[in-house]
Parts: sequence; C-alpha cells; structure tokens
Amino acid sequence: MFEACEFCSLDADDREMLRVFLRARGNMKELERHLSVSYPTARSRFDRLLGRVGIEQEPDRLEVLEALSRGDIDVTGALERLD
Repeated sequence: MFEACEFCSLDADDREMLRVFLRARGNMKELERHLSVSYPTARSRFDRLLGRVGIEQEPDRLEVLEALSRGDIDVTGALERLD
C-alpha cells in the first residue's frame, strides 16, 4: 500500500522555503534574507507552511505586540493574529 508523506502536497515554493529554513537551522532572519521580505512576511509565510503540513501554531503574543509597536502590522492585523 502506498502512503503519501505530509510534505508531498507542498508546492515548489513551500518546499524551497522549508529547505532554506532547515539549512539555516531554524533561523528566521536567514529565511527573511533569502526570501527578500520583511520578518513579519517571512514569519507569516512560514506559519502558513506549518498549517499546510498540519502543525498549528499559537500566536506569540509578545511578538505580535512588538510587530504592532514597530508598525509592521496594524491593530486589525494584530487582532487577527491573536484570535
């Protein structure tokens, strides 16, 4: 019987993001640099990837508040992440 792995359904961009993240040993700043995006965008894409492989993440309240204070997200974005 053939059984597909949890990563088989990922598209090429998601697989590349996962490779870069693993190569960087989990360093989000390295992922940010490779993707040429801001930290919140890199984090958001990584969180979406985690959801696609069935790993749900609780939002880090402090991180959300720091992103809000830096102006990386607005109040609506912060509330969405915390819900």
